[in-house]
Formats: sequence, C-alpha cells, structure tokens
Amino acid sequence: MKNKKVIVEDWGLVDYKAAWDKQETLLAQTVAIKAANREKLALISEGGATEEAEIPTPNYLIFCQHPHVYTLGKSGKPEHLLLDEAGLKEKNAVYYPINRGGDITYHGPGQLVSYPILDLDNFFTDIHLYLRTLEEAIILMLAEYGLHAGRYLGYTGVWFDADNDKARKICAMGVRCSRWVTMHGLALNVNTDLDYFKNIVPCGIDDKDVTSMQKELGHSVDIHEVQKILQHHISVLFDMEINE
Repeated sequence: MKNKKVIVEDWGLVDYKAAWDKQETLLAQTVAIKAANREKLALISEGGATEEAEIPTPNYLIFCQHPHVYTLGKSGKPEHLLLDEAGLKEKNAVYYPINRGGDITYHGPGQLVSYPILDLDNFFTDIHLYLRTLEEAIILMLAEYGLHAGRYLGYTGVWFDADNDKARKICAMGVRCSRWVTMHGLALNVNTDLDYFKNIVPCGIDDKDVTSMQKELGHSVDIHEVQKILQHHISVLFDMEINE
C-alpha cells in the first residue's frame, strides 16, 4: 500500500546534531513500521494470523538552516577539512563525520537545507532516480529566478556552466538510505557566506567554484520564498500529497 502523503516541517535554524538525531528517530520509526508490516504479511501467508491492514509508512519533507558546521560523508577524506580545532573555534563552526554519502561540505545561515525522509516504497525504489529527481526540482526552482542550472556528468548536485571551465556548484547533495527509507538530503546556497567554503575542499573537488543564488543574481533572495517554490517542485515531481 503506497502512501503519497507527506508531512512538511520547517525546523528553522537548528543545531546540526539535533537535526541529525531527529532524522535518525524518524527513519527508525519508519523502518520499524515496515518491519512490522513484513512480519504481519509473513504470518498471514503461513496461515498463522488473520489478514489485517498494513500500517502506512509516513513521509516527511523537512526544511531548515544550520549554524556554521562542516560535515564529512562516509566516502570523504578528513584532510579535506582545512581547519584545526583552533581554526574551527575562530570561525565559530563545528565539525561532524556523518553517515551520509559524499565528501565534506558546509552548512550555515542563508543556506536552505532539505531533509526528505521518504519511504521510497511509496514512490519508486531507485536511489539514482531519487537523486536525479531532487536535482530536477532544484533546476526548475532556479529557472523561476531566471537562473539556468544543470548537472555535471559524474557528479551529484546542481551546477552552473558545467560544460566549461567556469563550472560552479550551487547545491550539494548527500543521502543515506535504509530499507528504502531516506535521510539527509540537499543543501542549496541561497544567501550563504561563501567564504566558509574556503576552509574545505568542497565535496572533495578542488578545481571548481561554489556559488549562491545571491552571487548569481547580484542581490539577496527571500529564502522562505525559495523554500515554497522548491517544495512545490519536489511535490509535483514525486506526485506527493502535501500535509503542512
């Protein structure tokens, strides 16, 4: 039984570790429901239980911002953080090795972060299609601001001028998937202080620039408006029933 209903939550400016813990809790709860449903179906098939309706698994689309933080994915290299403990303290930033895919990235105020915690059994069980669909939502949202973005062959995320030496990244992505339930997600630079990227090798790529909507447009952007437009495109592409 597929449940296309999605609960949208805005966590505001939230500590990274607190948000990570909340994601883990929601993922664990969803995985537990899936396990209970499988057990129920197994008992029914063996004739050991009467048929009962499965419990639909929930889906969440979370938006937030974080105080200054650097996170390193499972495939990343610690040396891609170019700051020591003193340097982190000077920048008022913290650092976490975490359990998503990808290398190192930065989160901070002015950057829109989205954590879709979706049971992909409710949508489609293809992690590559999942990532491409999130990218497409970003590309469509940027187009509404007159910004023509795309993909960079071989890399995850959203880029400008990916086909030439001016390539620059505006949205980083990294996910974890357990039993087809996703967590972590995307980080879109809206009004981000890009100087913080100078303290890392962003996503392990040392020869490409990082950019923001503010830099590309020449003025700051209403991040809440961006969030609403992005939410719309994600919901349409995934055929979601939004519940705010």
